[in-house]
Amino acid sequence: MLGRLFLSSGDLIADRRYEFARDLQAKGDLAAAAEVLEQAIELAPNFASAWFALGEIRDAMGEASAAIAAFQKACAADPRDHHGAAVQLMRLGAAPLADMPKAYVQSLFDQYAPRFEAELIERLHYRAPAILLKAVHALRAAENRPAVFKRAIDLGCGTGLGAAAFANNVDAFVGIDLSPGMVEQARATGLYAELEVDDMTAALQKQPDASADLVLAADAMVYVGELAPVLQEVQRVLIPGGLVAFTVETHDGNGIVMGEGLRYAHSAEYIGHVIASAALTLSHLEPASPRTEDQVPVRGLVVIAAKT
Repeated sequence: MLGRLFLSSGDLIADRRYEFARDLQAKGDLAAAAEVLEQAIELAPNFASAWFALGEIRDAMGEASAAIAAFQKACAADPRDHHGAAVQLMRLGAAPLADMPKAYVQSLFDQYAPRFEAELIERLHYRAPAILLKAVHALRAAENRPAVFKRAIDLGCGTGLGAAAFANNVDAFVGIDLSPGMVEQARATGLYAELEVDDMTAALQKQPDASADLVLAADAMVYVGELAPVLQEVQRVLIPGGLVAFTVETHDGNGIVMGEGLRYAHSAEYIGHVIASAALTLSHLEPASPRTEDQVPVRGLVVIAAKT
């Protein structure tokens, strides 16, 4: 989907061996690729990109213990964790669930930004904004109220697809995204009155009390594990009667898990609990698939809650 993030080792020979290993991996010769990566690591023991690539290859070969060891080395070599080795460790059950490293999320989406919309719409059949719009309209119709909003906050706004979907329903949008590349793309749309590069919770903390009547998060909560902090801030910034509408990926168990797609999945039971704990009232919760992967709809939920 994306070009691979590469952090040079500072050793030209080690870097060249890394590239050779990636060529071998692309050709399907995983054992040879692993051997060449180990040679690169001998030359440059703190080569984060090589350790991460070795972890991916060991994982693909079914060598879980070796993969975990390599991802742990990648974390040690790059404490900011641009590659997301900690996310891989969570997926493998080798680390407790925690927030995704900010450097990883920024790197991922800065790479993604130039082709984000084409990738999502054409290949993944992305539909989270349309699902949210339909659900909000249905809820307001059931309440005999118009689906119009003065000020909306678009969390994880990406390139602006959420604002585009709600453009006829909202007077002014505030966009928040951790990726500068995504915010640059969103700014070019002209849909946002304000844009900020920050994580959801920190950006919401800067917003005044009761300053928005709608908060959106289209396919963005999948990059947030524990939702309580962000929803508590959402509750504070919403006016009475305001709505928060978001999608999540889901699973059959309880609580939160790290999925194979390296995104969090939240159970319906967890969603109900965290909404209540944030002093919000759950208005709508139903299955909805926000995207398709490997030609299979991803299991998800569309959620709307209100501040009473």
